[in-house]
Order: sequence, then structure tokens, then C-alpha cells
Amino acid sequence: PRRLGGDRPAIRRLRPRLLPLAAGFYLLLGGAGAIWIGLARGGPIPFTLFLRPAALGGDLLASVAAGAGLLALWAAGRRWLPLAGRLERRLAAALAGTSREEALALALLSALAEEVFFRGAVQGAFGLWPAALLFALLHSGPRRDLVLWGAFALVAGLVCGALVVLRGQLAPAIAAHFLVNAVGLRRLASAAPPPVECGDPPPPLC
Repeated sequence: PRRLGGDRPAIRRLRPRLLPLAAGFYLLLGGAGAIWIGLARGGPIPFTLFLRPAALGGDLLASVAAGAGLLALWAAGRRWLPLAGRLERRLAAALAGTSREEALALALLSALAEEVFFRGAVQGAFGLWPAALLFALLHSGPRRDLVLWGAFALVAGLVCGALVVLRGQLAPAIAAHFLVNAVGLRRLASAAPPPVECGDPPPPLC
């Protein structure tokens, strides 16, 4: 095998390429949401749907308050619910090998695409509760820890949806969503186990 420094075999890290796959998915999701909004409005999407500079100060405060509240809720869940710890271990394993910069990029992509699709398109067409329920359903699964994730996503969907209703634009919801994802994904990426190296024994099953 090729050697590094002439005396040590080069090690190929089996690192998941999460960001490129996620970028493609969120590009499709956000694009579908933007097309849906444009068709529903019968023309170009106004910039004020995303941001109103005159209300920037209030929007920022609302975003930080909503994001901090959701983070506090999840922190309480981690402390009191064993399922939350199990879910975090599952997510950390999925993020193994993801750098902090990639985690932040993933947080931004997911916040933009999901808010455009769920709050901009689905909520605009069907209302707050249907959009939040669909958002929760797509974050859930048959395992108990994934059901907990879906329940948290329902609360987050309602909070982000309420921001859109109260503030009249998507920017506060996108910012709150990004704050929650950025803090969570960076922490999980830091806690993730190291990538598997060629020649290493397989990790034990849990």
C-alpha cells in the first residue's frame, strides 16, 4: 500500500459524504417550495415574503427568542427523557466525520429549504397545523426515539409557523430554524465517534 513518510501505510478514512447528498435534497425541496409559491401567487415571488428590512430589529429578537426557547425545550428533554439521549447518539453516529463547518452549512441549507417548503408553500396553501403536522411526520419514524424527534419537530413547526403568521415573512422562521440546527448539529458533530479507518476492527453493535 502507499505509505506516508515512507514508513506508514496511508489510511483511507471511510467518511460519509453527508453534505453533498443533503445539499441535493434540500435544493430540490427548496426549489419545489419556491415553484409552488410562485404558481400559487401567479407570478414572481416578492422579496418581502422573505425579508422586510424595516422590521429587521423586531424579527431578529423574535427569531432569537423562538430559537432559544426551542433549544431550552430540547435541553430539558435531554435531561429528563432517556429517549432523547438515545436519539442524540443515533444522530451523532450519522454525523460521524462531519466537520463543524459542514454542520453549519447543513444547518443553513435545511433551514432555508424547509422553511420555504413547509412554511412558505404548505402553510401558505393549507394553514399552520397541516404544515406543522407534515413537518413532524417527515421527521418521525417507527422507532420510539424517532417518534420523540417527530414530537419535537411538531412543536418547532408550530413555533416557526407562528413566527410567519405574526411577522408576515419567512426570515424570522428561517433564522430561528437555523439557530436550533446550528447549535444542535455542531454539538452532535463534535460528539460523533471518529470515522472508521481501514484495518480497524468494526465497532461493537449497540
